[in-house]
This record gives sequence, C-alpha cells and structure tokens, in this order.
Amino acid sequence: MTAPRHGGLGRGLGALIPSAGDGDSAVAGARFSEIPVERIAPNPAQPRTHFDEEALAELVTSIREVGLLQPVVVRQTGPESYELVMGERRLRASKEAGLDRIPAIVRDTGDDVMLRDALLENLHRQQLNPLEEAAAYAQLLEDFGTTHEELATRIGRSRSTITNTIRLLQLPSSVQRRVAAGVLSAGHARAILGLASPEAQERMAERAVAEGMSVRGVEEAVTLAGGDEEAPARKKRSRKESPAEFGVVADRLAERFETRVKVDATGKGKGRVVIEFAGLEDLQRIVDVIDRSPA
Repeated sequence: MTAPRHGGLGRGLGALIPSAGDGDSAVAGARFSEIPVERIAPNPAQPRTHFDEEALAELVTSIREVGLLQPVVVRQTGPESYELVMGERRLRASKEAGLDRIPAIVRDTGDDVMLRDALLENLHRQQLNPLEEAAAYAQLLEDFGTTHEELATRIGRSRSTITNTIRLLQLPSSVQRRVAAGVLSAGHARAILGLASPEAQERMAERAVAEGMSVRGVEEAVTLAGGDEEAPARKKRSRKESPAEFGVVADRLAERFETRVKVDATGKGKGRVVIEFAGLEDLQRIVDVIDRSPA
C-alpha cells in the first residue's frame, strides 16, 4: 500500500529550487522534481555499506508521519532514469516507508562545490518556513560538507541560531506539522524543546495552540514544568536545591558554547552540566572551544 504523501510540510533544499518549467532557474545546474523511487538506481560508488538499523527505523517513522523533508540528490541517466548521488539512507527509508515518489534535486552539473555555493546563495535570499529552513541547514551540513562557520557567515546568521533551528527536527512529528503550517512559530518550537519527553512536548504544543499562548508564555510554562512534565515532584526539588547563581553560570556557558546549557543540582553539594549539541561536527566545535579555554 502506498504511504500517504505529506505535501506542504517543508521541502528543505527542494524549496529553493523550482520545478522544470517554473520559469527562471533559481539555482544554476539543478532543478527540483518528484521522482518515482523505482526509477532511481543506487550509487555504485556509495562508500557506506552499513546503516544503523535503529536510526533508519526512526527515519522511516518520520517519513511516514511528516514526509521526506530533505530531498535526495540525483543525476539523470536517461529519459526516465536517474542515479543517486546523495541520500542513500533517505532513499532506503522512503522505500521502506512505502513512498512511490520522493522529492529530488536533479543535478545537471558534476561540480558539487558549484551546486553547494548556489544553494547557499539562494538560501540567503529565500523566505522558508522554520521546518524548511531546519531541513535545508541539516542537508547542507550532511550532504554538501558545509561547516557551521561557513553556513553562518554566508547567510548572515549566528552559529547558535543555526544550531537551534536544526534542533526543530528533533520535535515530534505532530509538533513539526504545526510549525510547518505556521500554527506555531519557531520561537514557540524552540521553547517547547526545553521539555524532556516527546509526550510533554506534544501536550505543550496543543496547549499553546488552544490557548493562543505567546512565545514568552510558553517559555514560562516550560520553566515552571522544569523541562519535564512527567516528573514534577523531582523537578521541583531540583529547582529548590539549585541556587540562583546556577542560572547565571548556565547563561554564561550557553553564550560561550553558542548552544543550550543546563546546570542542575543533584544533591549533597553535587551537580551536573548538560550541554546540547546538533551532531558530531557541532560536538567537536564545543570540544574545540573547551580546549582553547585558559587553564
């Protein structure tokens, strides 16, 4: 049975590229299309032979519920045939999810650097919804080898903005759909990410929409929940034990590492520092910052 398509939920880089016949080309050397999966042949030069089964299963679930936000990259080999260039994991997951057609960037040039630069330039000009923006950032980092520094510089955003935008892809699918539809803003979504469990995040999103809450209102509600609605008693004790200075320290660390930092007391004069990161490259960036810190 064919899985339902989720049009309008965000196309990532596909939102930057017009379909064939849409008029002037927004990105030289590429066009956007939806291609039947059976017409896409695997890349014979694919270096990866093993894919994490758990991560693949999570992607399958996401595609079934939200759709494929990051298009694969292909090159045309015949009138109705294509060869995969980038996106082996996405192609496999789409097939397993039962999609018959998937979004694809059809590359007309063999120069990956030229295509990456064109996409970066167009990303700077286009107005994307927050989920499209998050998916575009993630795909540029993963497929085209773009660094956080380069991405931030080219589009005039801070590294922390990029990191926090990418984190929107961690939200439950029901919350992502609200963000893509414009029912929740990116500010609402970032505040909701402060809750620990997907269930708590879904409930907060429903409450925000039902009550017409402002971003500040959601932030306050998340703070009162202590980041975890599932364990209010434990979180209340933790907040009571944590001196006000912890918040100041957390803010200073967050500014230095350009990501979300949480400082909690665990009792008996002990505590923990939680530093969030968006992928291996971002983790290495944080480690580099720590290494450069004076002893």
